[in-house]
Amino acid sequence: MDNYKTPWMTEELEIFRDSVHKFLDKEFVPNQERWGKQGYVDREAWYRAGEMGLLCASIPEQYGGGGGSFAHEAVINIEMTRALVNFGIGVHNGILAHYILAYGSEAQKQRWLPRMATGELVGAIAMSEPGVGSDLKSVKTRAVRDGDDYLINGSKTFITNGYHANLICVVCKTNPELGAKGISLVMVETEGQGGFRRGKLLEKIGQKAQDTAELFFDDVRVPQGNLLGAEEGRGFGQLMQQLPQERMIIALSAQASMHRAIEFTTDYVRQREVFGQQLSELQNTRFKLAECKTVATIATTFVDQCMMQLLAGQLDTTTAAMAKWWTTQKNCEVIDECLQLHGGYGYILEYPIARMYANARVSKIYGGSNEIMKELIARKIT
Repeated sequence: MDNYKTPWMTEELEIFRDSVHKFLDKEFVPNQERWGKQGYVDREAWYRAGEMGLLCASIPEQYGGGGGSFAHEAVINIEMTRALVNFGIGVHNGILAHYILAYGSEAQKQRWLPRMATGELVGAIAMSEPGVGSDLKSVKTRAVRDGDDYLINGSKTFITNGYHANLICVVCKTNPELGAKGISLVMVETEGQGGFRRGKLLEKIGQKAQDTAELFFDDVRVPQGNLLGAEEGRGFGQLMQQLPQERMIIALSAQASMHRAIEFTTDYVRQREVFGQQLSELQNTRFKLAECKTVATIATTFVDQCMMQLLAGQLDTTTAAMAKWWTTQKNCEVIDECLQLHGGYGYILEYPIARMYANARVSKIYGGSNEIMKELIARKIT
């Protein structure tokens, strides 16, 4: 892809990408091993990202954001992937901030978005529950009216940014008898919040520096004014409307990961000697790299097409589902082939390809499992 030019990339975005690359290389990369061992990034990292303009880059300036587009989020996402940085900015920026921007009242936007842009507030969205997974219609967490407040009860798991988050969008049932039409999104500010507690940090096989935790809500009292949207019961529709952008975040990372894995592997096979010659000179090595490069190239051109549609407001949920499942599946396959070419060293975490292998696996699960993606696509066909 030496002659390929990303169609949505502008000169301004190139300058932005360079600054993001330098920032990550200086501030985040040297700390990844330590953060991985402790299971979360330092709280200060959020403030530093805010100072750099990485937080809420696509949120309008009037709300404290960078005034950019989703293309800025894409650049951040791709550079984080290339740097092998685990940091829950995708949830904070690309998901929660845009829920507030799309559905929040003017007062809610002014209250939360500027502080998300500085890192004072760390955002999370609490969807998954024990035993529920991708079936959001079956969430059991309740928000019951009590005077001018809601009382929230329930538990959530697999929550990205769960350790640091102090602004959480809770997916809950306000009218459980209505099924999906009874789902609402209620914002919880955790600072000094009675009844809210965090469970243990969940130890994962990959993405170790990106904190993932359990959350518990026991009669958590929040004002009814913390409801996102004009009325109850709109939560499921709100979730569905935002899914194309959320799944593009995952697809962008997956295609960037493929290219990074190939780069690491190409460097390795040029240096490694077997049977008196470079590993890169063996036909099997060359054919495998050719296959991987072809897949990565197809992935990038497809994702770029989806990006152009998204930036034009035309990306539909079916195409986004295709991008999500296919790129994450192929990313795992490409990394597996690249790891194989590393031989025994590919299984050693000192080598980047081993960390990439562990990090990539969850992408076929989160954001809606790939099986769910295929079902969504099939519904449009049959």
